[in-house]
Amino acid sequence: MGGISATMDERPEQAGQSGVPLLPLRGMIVFPHTVTPLEVGRPRSIQALEAAMLGERRLVLAAQRDEQVQEPSPGDIYPVGTLCVVKQVLKLPEGQLRVLIEGLFRVRIDSVLQEEPYYLAAVQPLETEDEPGPELEALVRTARRLFEQYCQLGKKLPEELVRSVLGIEDPERLLHTIMFQLPVGIPDKQAVLETPGLAQRLEQLCVLLTRETEILEIEKRIHLRVRRQMERTQKEYYLREQMKAIQKELGERDERQTEVDDYRRRIEEASLPKEVREKANHELKRLEKMPPMVAEAVVVRTYLDWLLAVPWSKKTTDRLDLNAAQAVLDEDHYGLEKVKERILEYLAVRKLTRGVKGPILCLVGPPGVGKTSLARSVARALGRKFARISLGGVRDEAEIRGHRRTYVGAMPGKIVHALRQAGAKNPVMLLDEVDKMTSDYRGDPTAALLEVLDPEQNHAFSDHYLEVSVDLSEVLFITTANVLWAIPRPLRDRMEIIAIPGYTEQEKLAIARRHLLPKQVREHGLKPGQLSVSDNTLARIIDGYTREAGVRGLERSLAAICRKAAREVVAGAKTPIRVTRGNLTRYLGRPRYVRQPPEREDRVGLVHGLAYTEYGGDVLAVEVTVIKGKGKLMLTGKLGEIMRESAQAGFSYIRSRAADLSIEETFHESVDVHIHIPEGAVPKDGPSAGIAIATALASALSGRAVRHDVAMTGEITLRGRVLAVGGIKEKVLAAHRHGIRTVILPRDNEKDLEDIPAAVRRRLDIRLVDHMDDVLDMALIGSQTEPAADVAVAGISPAAEPPPYVPGEVDGDGPQEGPVWDGL
Repeated sequence: MGGISATMDERPEQAGQSGVPLLPLRGMIVFPHTVTPLEVGRPRSIQALEAAMLGERRLVLAAQRDEQVQEPSPGDIYPVGTLCVVKQVLKLPEGQLRVLIEGLFRVRIDSVLQEEPYYLAAVQPLETEDEPGPELEALVRTARRLFEQYCQLGKKLPEELVRSVLGIEDPERLLHTIMFQLPVGIPDKQAVLETPGLAQRLEQLCVLLTRETEILEIEKRIHLRVRRQMERTQKEYYLREQMKAIQKELGERDERQTEVDDYRRRIEEASLPKEVREKANHELKRLEKMPPMVAEAVVVRTYLDWLLAVPWSKKTTDRLDLNAAQAVLDEDHYGLEKVKERILEYLAVRKLTRGVKGPILCLVGPPGVGKTSLARSVARALGRKFARISLGGVRDEAEIRGHRRTYVGAMPGKIVHALRQAGAKNPVMLLDEVDKMTSDYRGDPTAALLEVLDPEQNHAFSDHYLEVSVDLSEVLFITTANVLWAIPRPLRDRMEIIAIPGYTEQEKLAIARRHLLPKQVREHGLKPGQLSVSDNTLARIIDGYTREAGVRGLERSLAAICRKAAREVVAGAKTPIRVTRGNLTRYLGRPRYVRQPPEREDRVGLVHGLAYTEYGGDVLAVEVTVIKGKGKLMLTGKLGEIMRESAQAGFSYIRSRAADLSIEETFHESVDVHIHIPEGAVPKDGPSAGIAIATALASALSGRAVRHDVAMTGEITLRGRVLAVGGIKEKVLAAHRHGIRTVILPRDNEKDLEDIPAAVRRRLDIRLVDHMDDVLDMALIGSQTEPAADVAVAGISPAAEPPPYVPGEVDGDGPQEGPVWDGL
């Protein structure tokens, strides 16, 4: 369809109140005195345009409030629009119409006369009421000046168009032409269109021109800054390229590129897993694009160094010769048969199958028994690297898993550090003092160890710093602890517990002769023939200068002897220097501990009980005395709640058997019973003193003495049953050290006798019982004695005085701060 042109009268009064087709506009406003091309595609709009073409070619153009509305209702259209005349119509192939519209004057839409098939509106022309004057002239000049400034800053309009706009004399035409050219929003343009007075509209135009000019100035300043930065960057790039060219001519290499090439070479040479290789290449690309002095570049370099330092594929070959491994273990440690047997079993399985996972062993025992050195010996026996992690006092989860790279100074955790230190992916990794970890607001490190020590999960251990999985399945983990109760149960469940009890005197003597003394002689610069210490002297050192479950104190004593011997050798003394029992005090001073001989007399109300501490076993005296009173039971000696309940149970049992024990049945109404366990500064707890307390009660109340050479341990029930307890080996060894001849144990602990050395078993008379009556038959002797003068009312003798003891010490290993546990 060709173009159709038309010339029509533009007088406002001809619009009147007659209906005019209404065409809603989306995203634009047509001002009077402007010619605008439009594309019409909505069916209702096409109908309105065709109706206008059939009539006077006039229609009202008004903007939609929301341009997203496809079919606007009358309420979605602004009430003020522009009456326009259609200058030209061109039909497009897609069914749309391209229209050239000329705005005539502003109109107000009074009402919509019809909505179908197009909007037909009754409109009222809006007249301009302002008269020409100085204010109007000033506003026109201001608008021209601001528009000229805007065009000079923006440089978006052709110069010819700007000159033609500035040459318009009619103020209203000038206003509408400038508004049509301004890139402001529909609400701003509609506000100018709806304002009645010309002066007000010109003032609004000046405000909009001022705002747009300021925006253009800000954009210009931003553009200048960006341009300067780009010029600086381009200059640096140009200079770097020149430097590269000069270095190339001189045969030199760029340090920056050399660093990147070195990282790329190391990544290619390292046998990295696919995930790790992709991560390393990604970080290397980031580093290559960064300027050299950026702080983030240091972080990326450190990260790449750590990725390349972890032994992802490096590992050592296990020594699968069982005889050689056995020889190494025996050479380094005396005894410890269970641990050695477990390591040899692991080697045997490794020899039969290559896919076995590393075991996770937990060595539990008192200090100084060789747990840490045993782990190092296991690594030597297997031919593996060794790494040690001390967990004592660790309270931050990040110590295990590492810190995330978002933190300043972030580093991997102790596990990755240990792998890097070992230089192999299958080392023997010792987690020392696993029972000494604590938790606070930074997390619980024991929870982080759950993944490390779980064979089903540690093949993909997640370190927060590395952000890639680390395979720990081939690591042989060995943990050490002094007590089991301090290890959380979920963590304990993941480990194979191997108890390492304290050494006997014979074992200490063998360890001192084979390992400790030669080591100290060598470390103090002495030759093997320059110092002579007999076995009798070593036994005296063990007995009088150390009293411990391990051998640390013994090694310190031997070191003191070697120091004094070295001084004598330097002074010119005759060698060999002989240390005997006679001159031992010259080297070590007076003995620290004097073995208390067992009671030479049978006493009433005094029983030897056996206790188990984290330093080994010990013998504790249980004293009971009866005084005139009203049936009060007093317990002293810093006893724990469990031990107090055990004493209550023993007291109730004795009351229930008063007639059988020849005790007055109403004794509890006229006497007070006082139970005391010496060394009151040391906490004591546990049920294993039950039968000892009951025996002391029976002795004190019946007046029958207790055998002085008997010691006992076991839990008692109200019915008199004797239940099993823990720490049997340590308790029996303590009884042997104190010269006890007879030891009474629960029958259920018969299985534990195999752990006791045969030499000790031969020297002791071990009795197994399952009822309290058997205990009393074995421990109490004689008939009821005459009451002492000072307790004649009660009818029983006072308790004997306890043997001398060292206050605050349980096993001769210095003051003890923790509770005395019975092993249960």
